[in-house]
Amino acid sequence: MKFQRLLTIAVFILLAALLCTTVYSQDDEEIIRMDNSAFETPQRPGAVFDHDTHNEIAELEDDCSVCHHVYEDGKIVEDESSEDTPCGDCHGLKKSPDNSTPLRKAFHKRCRDCHFESKKGPVLCGECHIKEGR
Repeated sequence: MKFQRLLTIAVFILLAALLCTTVYSQDDEEIIRMDNSAFETPQRPGAVFDHDTHNEIAELEDDCSVCHHVYEDGKIVEDESSEDTPCGDCHGLKKSPDNSTPLRKAFHKRCRDCHFESKKGPVLCGECHIKEGR
């Protein structure tokens, strides 16, 4: 009888530990809020998404340059990534001879256009630009 009770407690503790680990790993997801600090008065908050889950669903795990691209002389540089460079370093707020794609258009072209083409992912403003605390 004592052994059965100890076994039940041990199983309960094991399940509780497993549950805590599962909850912790869910909280450990890499939720990204796009940096919109380049805009003086942003119309909406930066887009929000789970970076790792997005890349897994879009099958982009091995090619960061699809989103984090590098161009030289108007041509994409293969196997180069701009992961550590803010988008605003290359894309200014206004179109210019040195900046053919302004920042807002660059964000939308890269993200929304891909969602339309693949027929997957959010495409409406409020689906990406989620207010804090929601």
